[in-house]
Amino acid sequence: MCRWLAYTGSPVLVHDLLYRPEHSLIVQSLSSTMGAETTNGDGFGLGWYTDLPTPGVIRSTEPAWNDRNLEEISAHIRSPCVLAHVRASSGSAVQQTNCHPFRHGRWLFMHNGSIDGFLTLKYDLAMAVDPVLFAGIEGSSDTEMFFHLALTLGLEEDPVGAVSRAVGLIEETGRRHGVDFPLQMTVGMTDGETFYAFRYSSQGRSRTLFHSADIATLQQQYPGNQMLRRLSEDAKVVVSEPLSDLKGAWREIPESTCLVLHKGQEQMLPFEPQPRLVES
Repeated sequence: MCRWLAYTGSPVLVHDLLYRPEHSLIVQSLSSTMGAETTNGDGFGLGWYTDLPTPGVIRSTEPAWNDRNLEEISAHIRSPCVLAHVRASSGSAVQQTNCHPFRHGRWLFMHNGSIDGFLTLKYDLAMAVDPVLFAGIEGSSDTEMFFHLALTLGLEEDPVGAVSRAVGLIEETGRRHGVDFPLQMTVGMTDGETFYAFRYSSQGRSRTLFHSADIATLQQQYPGNQMLRRLSEDAKVVVSEPLSDLKGAWREIPESTCLVLHKGQEQMLPFEPQPRLVES
């Protein structure tokens, strides 16, 4: 499917996040070890926050491992909150408007997985999107539709509840059309202040998702590790697959879980869909 990375903490050079780890996201774009596909070369995207009202976003259909502009730009951006994504299309076109992360106001949203039978469900799901928001859908991907459903269902006021309601709507719609397991997802989203990661699938066999262990503890365990020394004690990293083989550095996020990160604090919440029947 795809691979993604999210960072929150003191401002960090984006190039260090993307290129320095031994199993960096750039390496994963060419040779993933835990993904459904080894190669994630159908484009990439980068989102980051500064003191401006909305986050910056760049997206491209080029493979991340072969894009000199990404390497150049990332070496000149420092940010306290970064989302990065490398794409392996699950069926929608390889075009810039289908690359993650997607942006609405201060929110960024990215996804690894798919809505099964999306072309069959697409009309019903599109009709459930708030007409005011519908004009903001630029591409043809299931992820962008998912994001706009969550926005419709209250993401800006109740982020976890909105995603739960959107998942419930997708599953109800899918099952009405005979799709047994409508959704596979790991989702990362943020408003630049709080980051939310979701791991869930209708089948109960979700894609991999990990978060970093306590940075201060790791710095004590590995005092010579240059990458760890660059991170603040409140830094948190969430990844589709670990960026290194450091023992104890990565913890798997459990199935059907939402991880919430805010100012260095983390909270694990059980996640389940909220059914919301839609009319045929």
